[in-house]
Amino acid sequence: MRKLIVAAFVSLDGVMQGPGGPDEDRRGGFAHGGWVAPYSDPVTGQAVMSLVEAPFDLLLGRRTYEIFAAHWPYQDPANPIAERFNAATKHVATRDPHLPLTWENSRIVGPDAAESVRRLKEQPGPDLLTQGSTQLVHALLAADLVDEMQLMVFPLLLGPGRRLFDEAAAPGAWTLTGSILADTGVVVNRYRRDGPVRTGSFMVQPPSEAELKRRAEWAGEG
Repeated sequence: MRKLIVAAFVSLDGVMQGPGGPDEDRRGGFAHGGWVAPYSDPVTGQAVMSLVEAPFDLLLGRRTYEIFAAHWPYQDPANPIAERFNAATKHVATRDPHLPLTWENSRIVGPDAAESVRRLKEQPGPDLLTQGSTQLVHALLAADLVDEMQLMVFPLLLGPGRRLFDEAAAPGAWTLTGSILADTGVVVNRYRRDGPVRTGSFMVQPPSEAELKRRAEWAGEG
């Protein structure tokens, strides 16, 4: 079965809105677009490249698709990320069957994103990779369809904004499979799905009546 990998830039408080530029996504009055650029360095660049070294299909929400379709086809063809993104198959989650698919190798996956992606995972092909696409990622996490995550955590707080996780995410355990710290303070963490949530307790159980009686007897013998 194909894996589904969620890749995201996130702030310390979990915001992933508008990382690429000031006008990328101003919904809700978001005023901090472009917050990734000041932290760019070879380590973060290599982390992004690691996602596209193996064959992959892109899985995008409508808004992220439109942003990418207006950007990547017009970049230098020698740019390795542009080369891979442009060549990859793009699966677009949208409720609009008439959405113009101007980017080569693009197709619509259907109005029910979770069910469409479930079927995609069962079909032969390379792994599925998301970028951005907050609403889509929420649906995928709620349906427990995500196998791996690469989260690049940036050392800043953004306050209001669209967040990676919401309350609908399916509970589950994740294993940290790799972590890299860049000189800029960005932490690149890779996670793999690891079954259900495991719980325990640090609470001290009160002694039973029998135990209290034994303690009283011991004290009396002393």
